[in-house]
Amino acid sequence: MNTTVKHLSETRVLVTFTLGASELEAAEQVALKKLSKTVKVAGFRKGHVPLEVAAKHVDPNLLGQDTLDNALSKAVAEGFISNKLQALERPEVDVKKFVPGKELEFTAEADVLPEVKLGDYKKLKAVKEPVAVTKGDVDEVIERIQKGFAEKQETKDAAKLGDEVVIDFVGKKDDVAFDGGTGTDYPLTLGSNSFIPGFEEALVGKKAGDTLDVPLTFPAEYHAKDLAGQEVVFSTTIKKVNQVVLPELTDELAAKAGPFTSIDDLQADIKSEIAAQKDREATDKLQDDLVKQLVAKSTVAVPNVLVEDQIRSIEQDMTQNLMYQGMSLEQYFESKGFADRDAWVEGEAKEAAVGRIKAGLVLAELSKAEKIEASADELAERINVFKQQYANNPDMAKRFDEPEIQREIANRLITEKAVSRLVELNTTK
Repeated sequence: MNTTVKHLSETRVLVTFTLGASELEAAEQVALKKLSKTVKVAGFRKGHVPLEVAAKHVDPNLLGQDTLDNALSKAVAEGFISNKLQALERPEVDVKKFVPGKELEFTAEADVLPEVKLGDYKKLKAVKEPVAVTKGDVDEVIERIQKGFAEKQETKDAAKLGDEVVIDFVGKKDDVAFDGGTGTDYPLTLGSNSFIPGFEEALVGKKAGDTLDVPLTFPAEYHAKDLAGQEVVFSTTIKKVNQVVLPELTDELAAKAGPFTSIDDLQADIKSEIAAQKDREATDKLQDDLVKQLVAKSTVAVPNVLVEDQIRSIEQDMTQNLMYQGMSLEQYFESKGFADRDAWVEGEAKEAAVGRIKAGLVLAELSKAEKIEASADELAERINVFKQQYANNPDMAKRFDEPEIQREIANRLITEKAVSRLVELNTTK
């Protein structure tokens, strides 16, 4: 077999194959062995017909097609490997000439993994930001804990920020109620910014029994296009005002919040948790900075097929995340000013996809340069963690035994180790 490689671009190749009689004979034997299992010949059991006998009874057209298919499949696999080409999709095959038993000439075109020219990854400049926990950081968490154990006391006094009001409201646009703008016995904490700007502020100073109209304008970037930037009026009745009474900072409160014997223990634990979180964030930022620098110093082309796959992945993740927020992808497009999906791809998704792919390819090349691998023990440990997470879902847990899933996990491990190595090489000890 002879092959000739033509690079159509940095990421796409056209490989020309020429096969002779020996390769075609081998392909025919494979096809004949397969067909012999189905052919019926008097005096022989089905599936036990000798190949030389079966050759006289099989459909020659079927034998020819199977021979061609086998020759193409084997040649493409071996040809791409021998030329150190990693196809990213099923190659497009075009048969140019086929003389059964004598000669086969065809081409195979495909996007391939590009060559990555790794930049100097040992002389990058990035510093991990120092971690500092302020009293305000701790107080903010303490206040959230206090609110979790707060008591509500109904009052006849005017509502103030921090109080809870129970309201009925009807939102109207041009004197017509709009969808999603009506609520009954709705509990609203003033100052929580749960409603559009201006609504909660208008209720400050009002008492139970008060009725008022609150004229407002929806934000221009509001996700519902028919309301974005529109003037509306909320007819509102305050049915109840509750003062939110926070508990005092006592050892009793600390015991309610967790396994703590004193408020000092609780505050110390909060400070430790905040410090750990800030340290993780600082580490993540350092890693991101170093990877971005390495990508900028490296030369890597991005295959279209990978960009399209990554865009679909981004779209799936966004759809799921937006669903939790009660928002559709189309509403997101509208809120960001994208006319449709195509506009979103060009204006936002494509750039993000290309960035992710470049980082992945560069880190993969770094792992080769530094001979980074995932050991069997490391892989088993990570798989075990995933299985424990899905202990209540046997079907999902079983998926982690699949070779394809395990290869994906191994690749993630290698990427993580490559990033850690990058930090190690560029951090002053």
